[in-house]
This record gives sequence, C-alpha cells and structure tokens, in this order.
Amino acid sequence: MNRNLWLLALCQALFLVNNVTFIAINGLVGWSLAPLGWMATLPVMGYVVGGALSTGLVARTQRRWGRKRSFLLGLAVACASALLCLYAVLARDFWLLCGATVVAGYYNANASLYRFAAAELAAAPQREKAVSLVMAGGLLGGIVGPNLANATREWFAVPFAGAYVALAVAALLSALLLAFIRFPPVPAAQQGGAGGRPLAEIVRQPVFIVAALAGSLGYGVMNLLMAATPIAMQQCGLPFSAAALVLEWHVIGMFAPGFFTGHLIKRFGALPVMAAGLALNLACIAMALSGVELHHFLVALFALGVGWNFLFTGATTLSLQAYTAEEKDKAQAVLNFCMFATLALTSFASGLLVTTRGWTLLNYGSLVPVALTAAGLVWLAARRRPASVK
Repeated sequence: MNRNLWLLALCQALFLVNNVTFIAINGLVGWSLAPLGWMATLPVMGYVVGGALSTGLVARTQRRWGRKRSFLLGLAVACASALLCLYAVLARDFWLLCGATVVAGYYNANASLYRFAAAELAAAPQREKAVSLVMAGGLLGGIVGPNLANATREWFAVPFAGAYVALAVAALLSALLLAFIRFPPVPAAQQGGAGGRPLAEIVRQPVFIVAALAGSLGYGVMNLLMAATPIAMQQCGLPFSAAALVLEWHVIGMFAPGFFTGHLIKRFGALPVMAAGLALNLACIAMALSGVELHHFLVALFALGVGWNFLFTGATTLSLQAYTAEEKDKAQAVLNFCMFATLALTSFASGLLVTTRGWTLLNYGSLVPVALTAAGLVWLAARRRPASVK
C-alpha cells in the first residue's frame, strides 16, 4: 500500500458513506413521501438508474481527461445532488427526490471505478491485493454511514433531511483527498480514441461473461435484500436504531474481508473465493427465513456482506484478465452498466416485493440469481479444466 492507495481507500470509504446513507434513508424517506407504498424504493432505484445511464459518459470523460479530473467531476455532482435531495425533502417533493438521486447516479458510476484505478496504482503482481485493500476502505463507510443517518435524523423538522447536508460535506472532503493522488498518465493511444480489440470481441470471452454475471448478480442479490431491510424491520416493529445497527454490521461484512480477500484470491484463485461467496449468500437466506427478530436480521445481513465481498472482489479481479490497458475504459463501462442495470431492477423489486409480498417471498426470490451465478462459475471452471490438465 503506497500513499496513493491509502488516499484512494479513504475516497472509497467516503463513497460508501454516501451509498450506505442513501440506502439507509432513501427507502424510508420515499415511503413517507411516495403517493403509493410500493413506490418507496424508487429513490433508491433512481440512484442506480442514474449510474447505469452515466456509464457511457463516465467512460468518455475518463478516456479524455484521465482518472483524476473525471473523479473530481463526479464529486462535484455528488455535492450538488445531495443539496438537491435536501431541497426535495424539505419541499416534500417525491418526484424531485427521485430526479435528484438519478443525478447522483453519475457519482455512483464514477466512483465505482475506484476499484479499477487501484489496480493501476500497484505493481502487476500486487493488483489483486490493491483492489481488495482499496475496497476495504468501505469498512469506514460501513461504520460511519448508518450512524451518520441516525445522528442527523433530527437536524431538521423533516426526518433525515440533515443526512443530505452531511453527504455534501463528505463529497467536498473526498475531493480534497483526491487532489493529492497521483494517477498514471492517460496512455497516448487513448487520447485519439479507444484502442485495442472491438468491444464485441472483448465481451464474448467466457472470462468476461462470468465476471460480468457474477459481479452484477452478486451485487443485485445484496442490493435486493439490503434495500428492503430498513422497511422490513420497520414493518416488524423494530426501531430505526436497530436497522442502523444491522446495516452497520452488514457493511462491515462487506468490506472488512478486504484486508484478506486479495490474499485468498492470490492463493486459491478467483473462482473458489467466489464460490465461497455464494455459499454465504445461501447462509444469509436461510437465516433470514428462520425468523424476524433482530438477531436474524443481524446475522443474515452480515453473512450477505461477506458473501458480496468474496463475489464482487473475485469478479473484479477475474475481469482484469479480459482486457488490456487500451481496452479498459470500454470494458469497464460494460461491466458497470451490467451492474447498475441489475441494481436498478433489484432496487425496484425490493420495494415492490417487501411492501406487497413480504420479507419471506423476497428471500425465496433471491435464490434465482444465486443459482444463475453458480451455473456461471461451474461453466467457466469446466472450460478451464481441460487446459489445466494438459
């Protein structure tokens, strides 16, 4: 870990403060403002829809201006959109809140590239560890985010409005840290346009297909259950402080393994670590279906967080095998688009299912993407086995 990686890890932490706070409060704020109950998670959905819509634009700004200037632009959008959310909540304008979170999605798409930038700030043999350790910066975000939502809940007459002020300040702090990071220069071949193989050839590779599938569906399952958790716990009569505690331990589970996931991938390979992540997803679902007391939510969401870490870190490192430095912008744009499109679908589905069908059916439904991810891992492992035998 050099200085650049430590600073990038702190930026990742502040990015997760933004994400976790949005997840913690937007469903509840949406529930209080929405014309119909099933619309409660539309503000959460808006955040990831904005991310999906922004992936192409982010790829172009990264290619033209480089990592640093593009990341700073994303933080400017984060600050402005947080203040717009504040205004929407104070005005009790549900649709403006949804629009503001769509704008905030640009920051989501931009900062989601921190994990790829980490690989460029380390020597080639240490890329897995660099990705994992920078993602571990999210541990701080996991601790701060839920507590920030809880601490700022009473700042204004409208519940949770103060959290948006805090997020604007967090974006400014992240921009200050980012200003001190030195990124590698933009390769000369990229200044005139994207180089390397055609995109269609890149995305047809089995390793790319499985990396995109596992990264997207792994994130989708996590989002499906996490976005619904504050609403489900409120429906079960548990206070918001309990939901904040559950989300805190969930995000600790998401990012604390970052201190050793890279070592596990280096030793055992990406596919076995991703398979362990799937097993933890199944453990989460089993615990969630066993009851609705605080400890059931706490253990289930913690297991979900660790499972996400193994799946997403493994998918990120696996994807590095699928493209060259000249191809990274377009390849990473596709990976992020797949992820955000899945997140948009699961954000909408989580609110719809938890408010109309309940927590139990939501958990049974999450078994479908888990099974699809497992099939993808088995397929890639089967394709690789003959080559390893030779």
